[in-house]
Amino acid sequence: MSEYSRDSRYITTRITADGRDGYPVEPGRYRLVVARACPWANRMIIVRRLLGLEDVLSMGICGPTHDERSWTFDLDPDGRDPVLGIERLQEAYFKRFPGYERGITVPAIVEIATGEVVTNDFAQMTIDLSLEWTAYHREGAPQLYPEALREEIDEVNDLVYRDVNNGVYRAGFASDQDAYEKAYRRLFDRLDWLSDRLAGQRYLVGDTVTEADVRLFTTLARFDSVYHNHFKCNRSKLSEMPVLWAYARDLFQTPGFGDTTDFVQIKRHYYEVHRMINPTGVVPAGPDLRNWLTPHGREALGGRPFGDGAPPGPPSAAETVPPANGPVAA
Repeated sequence: MSEYSRDSRYITTRITADGRDGYPVEPGRYRLVVARACPWANRMIIVRRLLGLEDVLSMGICGPTHDERSWTFDLDPDGRDPVLGIERLQEAYFKRFPGYERGITVPAIVEIATGEVVTNDFAQMTIDLSLEWTAYHREGAPQLYPEALREEIDEVNDLVYRDVNNGVYRAGFASDQDAYEKAYRRLFDRLDWLSDRLAGQRYLVGDTVTEADVRLFTTLARFDSVYHNHFKCNRSKLSEMPVLWAYARDLFQTPGFGDTTDFVQIKRHYYEVHRMINPTGVVPAGPDLRNWLTPHGREALGGRPFGDGAPPGPPSAAETVPPANGPVAA
């Protein structure tokens, strides 16, 4: 059986308050490199915005497509990141690790002065924004990884990663029928489990938005536009799973979630880059996105998205997703 196996060997250097790995938290020292198309990078974009770290951790945005070598800064003038001065993210990886042979992945954090990548360990990166950058969180920032709930958040995250976040890829990149059907069953069994869990509570863990919700959201946001068709995850669309669909809309309509989601770049990435699955590179015109803005009714379950805090303000002009790339109201 030919199952898809993700290369999980990441650069595990951490940026911490005490600088124990040689990289202390410091405003303006680092640049976060992302692609809006990537669900793993989208997590960092959301967490950075919810915590209000925009002014202390700048962000470079790669285009939605790439070749076998690297993500590129083709959205920027002259095709170069204006802060790092590089055309390809690969350059920052090679600057620290000449001949780096693993994947050149986003999200990544680069030290601006040296031009060297510091880390691409996406699972740890969002946690560290919550725990290590606290001195620079905005007033009213939510507790995304509260100590009392960490064990439960970790348990939920492990299941969601295995069967949902990575599960859609296991289905989409399976190279034989048995591997595909195994991944397909695991995915929808877990989505049913999540539906049952969320039927009586507004958020995955506790009564506020946490790291667990961020991690599930970025997969759900891509489900009907990409995974249902492109990855053959087609038992049901998200919009046909009532509890998860209401939950996803609730988060989408929460500042920091929907306003960081670029459906045009998401579709271009998957359908143009994965030519082994979609040889023509044709990008679907649909689905209609306006239903993301319909009432979700989840307020009836109680809970407060930001707990005792407050929502973030609007994104800066430079980081605003173009309205045409989201669900424009009818």
